[in-house]
Amino acid sequence: MKSLVSLSIFILCVLIVSGCSGRPLSQEKIISWQSKEGITRLEESAYKIDFFTLASHFDFQDNRLFCGAATSSMVLNALRLKNDDFTLPKDSSVLTVFDFKYLPEKWSPFYARYTQNNIFLKDTKARSLVLGKRAIKLRGGQKKSDAGFQLRQLHQLFEKHGAKTILRVVDKNLTLMNMKTDFLENLARANDYVVINFQRAVLTPAKKVGHFSPIAAYHQASDSFLLLDVTPNKSGWIWVQADLLFKAMQTFDTVENRGYLLVSEGQNNKP
Repeated sequence: MKSLVSLSIFILCVLIVSGCSGRPLSQEKIISWQSKEGITRLEESAYKIDFFTLASHFDFQDNRLFCGAATSSMVLNALRLKNDDFTLPKDSSVLTVFDFKYLPEKWSPFYARYTQNNIFLKDTKARSLVLGKRAIKLRGGQKKSDAGFQLRQLHQLFEKHGAKTILRVVDKNLTLMNMKTDFLENLARANDYVVINFQRAVLTPAKKVGHFSPIAAYHQASDSFLLLDVTPNKSGWIWVQADLLFKAMQTFDTVENRGYLLVSEGQNNKP
């Protein structure tokens, strides 16, 4: 009888650790969300409310430097699209001047939505600078390319669009537990989103370059987060264990470490 009780306790513990499904969990740090394991994690997740909205507005980056632009336009659309309290911009650049000759006069074919072209504002980092027009001067006088977005630059872009963003730099003052607490509190609620800035080479075979993408879900049993990578031809959507994701953000960028943004609607913009 005693051995039977011990066996029952062991089986119960296995079921709890494996998400109550009775299946063995993958020991890999990263797995594809399209794999059998990846689909099961999404089904079991208790923190996936953001997934459905982000997936509906997902947009992969138009070029190698627009991961920040793609991520920010996606998140702002998730916050505001179909909300009559906001007037969203229209992007006329998707058609050429030659296309307009086929359209009825005084009729606009464009939908109101944020895109990787109209996301840029005059008093934030310009499109030309994101594409690498000018290097920045560092301490000591040396210059370094400032193509793409840094974490604080994307933070400023969200704020100039009227969104509220909490910025977290993943340095020695921020712990893995701090990150997980922030992420889980955000993922448990609707209408706010997690945007991470990380070094791609830590997660996938790639050059040591910075990257932006949103987080869409968390799976407790495997302690992994679902990353909706905006460059699907390189990585695709992946489940990444929390400690490895933290390590990818705990990397140095141009002037400081990378990190994450917690994005929600600005208080002054709420109906």
